[in-house]
Amino acid sequence: MNGYKQNTFNDRASASAKAKMALLEKFRSKPAPDDPEVLARQAERQAIIEAREARAAERKRAKEAEAAEQARLEALKIEEQKRLEAEAAAAKLEEARKAAEAAKAAKAARDARYAARKARR
Repeated sequence: MNGYKQNTFNDRASASAKAKMALLEKFRSKPAPDDPEVLARQAERQAIIEAREARAAERKRAKEAEAAEQARLEALKIEEQKRLEAEAAAAKLEEARKAAEAAKAAKAARDARYAARKARR
């Protein structure tokens, strides 16, 4: 009933040596740098790198355009705020001028009443 064959040391050593030789043969059969497959892989990698750089450059241009647009909007916002402040200052100045004219008119009326009172005496 014993169908199992135990591996001896020699069997294990020979299997190990065969595996090492297969691995060594794999690395020895490495293609030369001018092999068409190697050149094709290098060209493919270079194309991937160039595409990646193109996408990065496009993202950078988009960010710069967005930053320029933000700066333009900020400049417009600041300009509008300055215009509103100038209008508010002009309105305040006009209000102060009207108040000064009203005060001058009131003083003139008061002076006229005082002069009339003096003239009656």
